[in-house]
Amino acid sequence: MRNHWTAKALVAALLVVFAAPAHAQFGPGGPPVVGVVKVQKQSVTEASDFVGRVQATDRVDIVARVTAFIEQQLFTEGAEVHQGDLLYRLERPPFEADLQAKQATVAQEQALLRNAVITLNRAQTLLNTPAGQRSTVDDALAQQASLAAQVQLAQAQLKSSQINLDYTEIHAPISGKIGRTALTVGNVVSPGTGALVTIVSQDPMYVLFPVSVRAALDLRDHYADKGGFGGIRVKLRLPQGGIYGQSGQLDYVDPSVATNTDTLMLRARFPNPLGTADKSGFRELVDGEFVSVIVEGVKPILALGIPRASVLTDQQGNYVYVVGADNKVEQRRISLGQSTPRIAVILDGLKEGETVVTDGVQRVRPGIAVNPMPAAANAGTAPPAAASPARN
Repeated sequence: MRNHWTAKALVAALLVVFAAPAHAQFGPGGPPVVGVVKVQKQSVTEASDFVGRVQATDRVDIVARVTAFIEQQLFTEGAEVHQGDLLYRLERPPFEADLQAKQATVAQEQALLRNAVITLNRAQTLLNTPAGQRSTVDDALAQQASLAAQVQLAQAQLKSSQINLDYTEIHAPISGKIGRTALTVGNVVSPGTGALVTIVSQDPMYVLFPVSVRAALDLRDHYADKGGFGGIRVKLRLPQGGIYGQSGQLDYVDPSVATNTDTLMLRARFPNPLGTADKSGFRELVDGEFVSVIVEGVKPILALGIPRASVLTDQQGNYVYVVGADNKVEQRRISLGQSTPRIAVILDGLKEGETVVTDGVQRVRPGIAVNPMPAAANAGTAPPAAASPARN
């Protein structure tokens, strides 16, 4: 009896399944939902990206000017020093003794000169008397001139000794960050020893970046009527991806093209102030660091723009998916102008008011129908002008 009722239940279930509508087997159908925006004119600040390297405006190798032992090192390696700070003190006694000897020589020569002047005056006084002779005056005059020259020589040697004594104190010629010392206290240094330490200036900093000749000419022509260099604002993207908080100014263009790369070297100048993240402070830009250089126009322009996410690329170039009046998708080739990280500027291929797919592009292909919905607010334009939802 139990088997009889089980067979009946199975037959009834099969009848229900085969009697159900066909679409119930696969769930709800319909075209894919995509986010769209309308092509419209937007305020866009044009930008171009290049790879650059930070370079200090000044770099000085500190070299000893005299031969002597190092007695003191008066700086902390890696710290910032100011112009005029005392860095090294070399042994002074030998140079002080030499200076005193030269001072004595000057005094001796000056005493001889004073005596020669007295002798000359006496000879000139006796010249008009029977005891006077012209040859005596001439000899006295020559002796006086010779001793005057000896005084000048002794004074020059004294000045040289004073200079050498001053060289026993090595001061910072510029402000900046100081590196590691090559020789420590107790070592003998001389002009032939080489650099004892290097000072690298910190504020401001240069950023050098190569630009292709074509790109350089485009920038020149584009900003010629907008103030030239003054119409260009330069920003930096740091290695960790953040945008540097200070803007730079172009101040130099190489006069020659690099023949091996067909590029021109441009240079921008950036402030590099001391930070306040910790008690010791820091500077964001470091000499030799690689950065991304963003060249922007100072004034925004009105241009046709769409979100960057709408633009796709293949071997033939850039394209977008355009939604027509019948909600069918068309692939459209486009030409891009100088764009921003979020907005793609359209030079050719789209007209104002057309609708492009920006969300869900992976779900569409040319010729299919879609269900267009307003794109998300962060799609890249603010605010997006979206097409109305299709009615089914």
